[in-house]
Amino acid sequence: MARVYLEHVTRRFSGFTAVEDITFEVPDGQFWVVIGPSGCGKSTVLRSIAGLDSVTEGNLYIGDRRVNDVPARQRDVAMVFQNYALYPHLTVAENLAFGLRMRQVDSKSIRARVETVAQSLDIIHLLDRQPRQLSGGQQQRVALGRAIARQPQVFLLDEPLSNLDAQLRDETRAELKQLHQRLGITSIYVTHDQVEAMTLADQIVVLNQGRIQQIAAPQEIYAQPVNQMVATFLGSPPMNILQATFEGSTFHLDDQVIPCPARFRNLMLVKGQPFNLGIRPEHIQIASSALHLKVEVRLVEPLGREILVRSVLLGENPANGAMLSLQMLPTSRPRVGDCLLLQLDLEHLCIFDPMTGKNLSVMESL
Repeated sequence: MARVYLEHVTRRFSGFTAVEDITFEVPDGQFWVVIGPSGCGKSTVLRSIAGLDSVTEGNLYIGDRRVNDVPARQRDVAMVFQNYALYPHLTVAENLAFGLRMRQVDSKSIRARVETVAQSLDIIHLLDRQPRQLSGGQQQRVALGRAIARQPQVFLLDEPLSNLDAQLRDETRAELKQLHQRLGITSIYVTHDQVEAMTLADQIVVLNQGRIQQIAAPQEIYAQPVNQMVATFLGSPPMNILQATFEGSTFHLDDQVIPCPARFRNLMLVKGQPFNLGIRPEHIQIASSALHLKVEVRLVEPLGREILVRSVLLGENPANGAMLSLQMLPTSRPRVGDCLLLQLDLEHLCIFDPMTGKNLSVMESL
């Protein structure tokens, strides 16, 4: 096992910059997740670490060894792809053993390691089958097992669960976490799925347009996003964003008003200045009298343990027809067209600069 360190890494393709000035260090034995929207450069980062892409600028280290010019086969990393990449003519046992045979491990050790890995992944009964005889989930376990059998220094996973159905994805995600806890292999996992990121990661790296937006533990990123992009990307449903104007002691959303929390007073806000206010759906409650906002229900989505209500701000001149999502208990019976009075938990209100996207409320708390 080994640490992975990217130092000011940039990768360009024919004038297009896929990732720019990426710096982070994954300590030995930790599980890090790189997340971001499609095209943000997350797979490029993973392929660069694996040696499948070369870096244009910067340095890559695995352990204490600089690997910029080291071929992929000599980096001692194992990679699991989205499409499994199993050999169709080989059995499960032969697929698991393939990397070991290429490294000329002796037959007795190969057999023992294959059986151990197959047992841990509950595919011991599939060893004589070929990939075409397996379900998608079973194929994914074989792909994971082939990587684990090699006992690499670093484990790289490129959206390995994206082809699985929802239930199997949940089960395999839990198995992955248990495997990492047991094996302790330094792991870097690329995904666009925020649930995978939040549940698996020791630390999350959020990318957008080839640049790092934030690196932090899952709960810290959720509670204290550094900018509006991170705030709206992490969370399902996403954080509500409302356009407002600061008017001294209040924020005005056209003819609706939200009090300015006392903790914002040292931000030196300028009267008449526009801001984007952020509030997560779980931090909004229905009020009977003391209210911050008045909305009309536009869509009701029952989700079993909760109800997701999508609404629009009301008033003579509602702020850009702003939409607001809130979560309610299943005992609630909201209907389309209902008017609701809402109270916000101002302790969780975020304030974003509309020009830069920076979360000023995080800056205030640091």
